[in-house]
Amino acid sequence: MKAIATILSVLALTSLTVTAAEEGAKKKPKMDPEKAFAKLDANSDGSVSKEEFMASPQAKKDAEKAEKAFGGKDKDKDGKLSKEEFTAAPKKKKKAE
Repeated sequence: MKAIATILSVLALTSLTVTAAEEGAKKKPKMDPEKAFAKLDANSDGSVSKEEFMASPQAKKDAEKAEKAFGGKDKDKDGKLSKEEFTAAPKKKKKAE
């Protein structure tokens, strides 16, 4: 009886592990922010202009969302993103209590 319980436990764990691995494989790996910045900086001037940002494949999928993202990252409102602005982690919104 112990052998059957052990075998069933091993099969259950194997099934969970395979399922978790398959789900992990489906997730798209995130690009390193520094590499993404370099890729978007088409003219290599050390900043990403709004035009460069909006030319990205993600911006083309949802231009409105990209506009908001650019505006949120452009802290000094100069119309371009420095590497520091681009790579800064977004601030989390506080939940309303």
